Amino acid sequence: MAKKFPQNPTHPERICWGCDLYCPAKALACGNGADRTMHPVELFGEDWDSFDSTLEKPDQTERPAELK
Repeated sequence: MAKKFPQNPTHPERICWGCDLYCPAKALACGNGADRTMHPVELFGEDWDSFDSTLEKPDQTERPAELK
């Protein structure tokens, strides 16, 4: 079972968020040359989990017959 993903960790920069291992940033178990995956709060800010409500919805207009 996967670990529960933390919404707003206190120090996200200390951990790699790329998989369920949550390795320390200086000791990645993913392999040689692996880079640290940033937490979404580092990329999008503290309201990252409500980000999808501000995205534009896809255009649902009818496509011309020659494109179908």
